[in-house]
Amino acid sequence: MIEFDGVSRRFSNGHFGLQEVSFHIPEGRMVFITGHSGSGKSTLLRLIPALDQPTSGIVRIGGHDLKKMPPHQYPKLRRQIGVVFQDHHLLPNRRVFDNVALPLQVTGFLPADIRRRAEAALDKVGLLDRQRARIDELSGGEQQRVNIARALVNRPKILLADEPTGNLDPELSREIFNQFAEFHAVGVTVVIASHDVHLLKTYAVPRIVLNQGHISHIEEAF
Repeated sequence: MIEFDGVSRRFSNGHFGLQEVSFHIPEGRMVFITGHSGSGKSTLLRLIPALDQPTSGIVRIGGHDLKKMPPHQYPKLRRQIGVVFQDHHLLPNRRVFDNVALPLQVTGFLPADIRRRAEAALDKVGLLDRQRARIDELSGGEQQRVNIARALVNRPKILLADEPTGNLDPELSREIFNQFAEFHAVGVTVVIASHDVHLLKTYAVPRIVLNQGHISHIEEAF
């Protein structure tokens, strides 16, 4: 499903975000990407939906080499990948429903389908009754759940999350992680970048550990 083969990413200042990274995540697995701040977690995640390009090496998603994929096919790829950003990227003056519906509106879904999918996504994260609230009226935990609902609205095969519990208290962090586990249970491939060691230890799933852009080791076999 997700394969990195000798992938490196070098930035314009000469710094390597990733160096010679190789791994394979089978379809339907849940995996954590861990490591200290600056270890390359976010850089790695951005390569999966082709938000960034590797300097060398091959990234394959569903067997497709992204380097050989024409840019006009990127939107189709990204509709199969939900991304929960570390910074929510929500529209603060718009309603919860509008934020979740936006990915469907820009891809031309019919209004009835938009409402059905957006409400279903909000229901999954327990915010259906808050769909008319403005984003700036929500707590941090509620905003993160809107972020997750928006990532789910296209019914993706892959769900990526970049430090999804970074600004949440321990109880809310557990709730968010439990939601990811529920999505994994129904067959979604879930990849979470996190350095929350305490929470990671509560989930018996593989971990790819990064250190200064290299894979330090992989904990638990795929």
